[in-house]
Amino acid sequence: MFLDTLLTRNPGLVDAAAALHRDGAIPPDTYVMDLDAVEANAALLAAEAERLGVGLWFVVKQLGRNPELIQAIARHIPRSAAIDPAEARVLLAAGARPGNVGHLVQIPRRTLPEVLARRPETVTVFDPANARAVSDAARELGFVQDILIRIEGAEGSVYPGQEGGVPLARLDVFAEAAEALDGIRIGGVTAFPCVLCDPSTGRPAATPNFGLALKARELLVSRGHHDLRLSAPSATSMASLPLLAELGATHGEPGHALTGTTPLHAVDPAQPEKPAYVYVSEVAHTLDDGRPAVFGGGFYARSHIRGALLPRTGKRLGVQDAPPENIDYYRLLDAPADGADVRLGDTVLFAFRTQIFVTRSTVAVVSGVASGSPRLNGLYDAQGRALQ
Repeated sequence: MFLDTLLTRNPGLVDAAAALHRDGAIPPDTYVMDLDAVEANAALLAAEAERLGVGLWFVVKQLGRNPELIQAIARHIPRSAAIDPAEARVLLAAGARPGNVGHLVQIPRRTLPEVLARRPETVTVFDPANARAVSDAARELGFVQDILIRIEGAEGSVYPGQEGGVPLARLDVFAEAAEALDGIRIGGVTAFPCVLCDPSTGRPAATPNFGLALKARELLVSRGHHDLRLSAPSATSMASLPLLAELGATHGEPGHALTGTTPLHAVDPAQPEKPAYVYVSEVAHTLDDGRPAVFGGGFYARSHIRGALLPRTGKRLGVQDAPPENIDYYRLLDAPADGADVRLGDTVLFAFRTQIFVTRSTVAVVSGVASGSPRLNGLYDAQGRALQ
């Protein structure tokens, strides 16, 4: 999906990753992350958001919750959006300040005291029971916690496994109940996804959920609530920040823009954010019909992967589709049409959209790529834990 963009914008990362694998410094099933590119992207996003008056909470699930990358991003975007308690812990340990927690996954009731004790800016709640749980935990800790009300998405707009939220038609009833709870304050609204990229052009556009969030904020203002946040997550990037500002969002939640891997980057290499990772595997065996099989572990089901590069020969091969319900022990490439030489152990590089935190991959952080002196900083697992 991003191989051409990566080769155009960050060829040094391709060379560095191939050399690290060739020399045995990294295993197959490794994402090689360009630390300097990630930090540069964060700086770009922070400057543009400040210019437009939009706040940012950054997301790191797609980065493998990596502490080195978190620290680099937080130097420019201090506050984060944690999708769940595990991510909140990693972000806090790496020094990022908590912005929004419960971004996609509600904070479990028994975990609320631990998370709220860190004083997040906001907590997203999906229903009255979670609002009461947050209120009870905050009251026990001796403060009032701001909440973001998650608005139920428009029909057909919500991804499976991410259902939930307050229907707009029920917001008045929800708000009345929340206003009676003395441990919380209604601090704003959110929905997901609020922005998506057009499948053919990659251009970002508002979804119906954005409109629902705007209507929800208007209703809350009519009830006397002021200074309300409106976070409009999904596809937050240099290209979409003006849209967020124009439509009235107060916050975006950049994730893939930090690695230059939004759908727009796949079709437009000239986007300001620089591609910042490459996936490394190797040829495990070759089928009798000539199709190479490469080691798996990090092939995210929604990656839209199309091609692979074999650096030893410069050969490009297509990547065959694989059912997401099967474990990706291996991934098959197309057999070379010209009978090109493919050997056991050959390095194979890919560039595709991923969510590293749901893989079993290794994450290698490198720096110095842009200066021509790449060095391996460290190896981590997909949850950000350092490896020997």
